[in-house]
Order: sequence, then C-alpha cells, then structure tokens
Amino acid sequence: MTDQIVINTGPILALSKMDAMDLIQELPFDIITPFEVDQEIKAGRAKGYEIETPSWIKILKLASKVSPLASASLDLGEAAVIQLALEKNIQIVCIDELNGRRAARAVGLRVIGSLGLLGRAKTLGLTTTIRPYIRRAIDADVYYDSKLVDSFLADFGE
Repeated sequence: MTDQIVINTGPILALSKMDAMDLIQELPFDIITPFEVDQEIKAGRAKGYEIETPSWIKILKLASKVSPLASASLDLGEAAVIQLALEKNIQIVCIDELNGRRAARAVGLRVIGSLGLLGRAKTLGLTTTIRPYIRRAIDADVYYDSKLVDSFLADFGE
C-alpha cells in the first residue's frame, strides 16, 4: 500500500518555485491536501502568483470545521492539514513552517518538509542531485535556514 501524505501550502509553493513538482509526483506517495490549502493557493493565484495545486494532488474537505484551538495558534492551512491527517488516519504531513511542524508532532504525526521530499526523491534514484532545486527555491525567495541547507546537502553528499 502506498503511503499517504497531507501537504500544506508552503511546501507546494516551495516545490513549485524550485520546479520540482514533476519529481515529487514520481514519489511512491498519494499526496493529499485539504480544501483550505487549495483555497489559499487560489487566493494567491488571484493576486498574481503563478502557482496552482497540481491536478495529481487530491483535494479533500474536512469532516468538520477547523478546530478553533488549532486555528488560534496556526494558520488555517496548517490547522486543516493536521486535522485532515487526524480525520483520515494519515500518519505523515508535509509542513515547512516551524509552528505547524511542532503542532503536528505534538499530536503524534510524522512530519516531512519540502526538503525531505527532495531527499526522498534522491534516495529513490529519481534525481542525482538536489542542489539545483534548492538553489532555484532560494533564488525565488523561499527561505531555508542556511545551516539547515548546508547540513541537508552534506547528508546527501552534495
């Protein structure tokens, strides 16, 4: 059975800006996002951002409204990602933002970020190098801590 991952807005934007979505589509995961994340991306598109939710990412509605407690400390997309994962019993979420990652871990979810997905692609032999993807992201104003990037690339021999 293929693992499922619920993905947030930030990683979709980062992976799109680094031109890595085709690579991510090849990963052995069913990638899902909540309706709220798709709406965030559509709102960005209406403001002129050239990013959209790829057609291969399944968009699901939550069974109930986002928890007020979760939305008080997280943005709507992060709260919806965590809630959808819990509702659907999906163990892995893809969130880049620190508060969202902490909240997801606090409720027992496994967390991977956009860089983690790139690393998985390299590990599976879907790409021989990930440095150019990260460079494109940084050039497109996606923020990654420089120490994190250096450590990440070193872990993958780059």
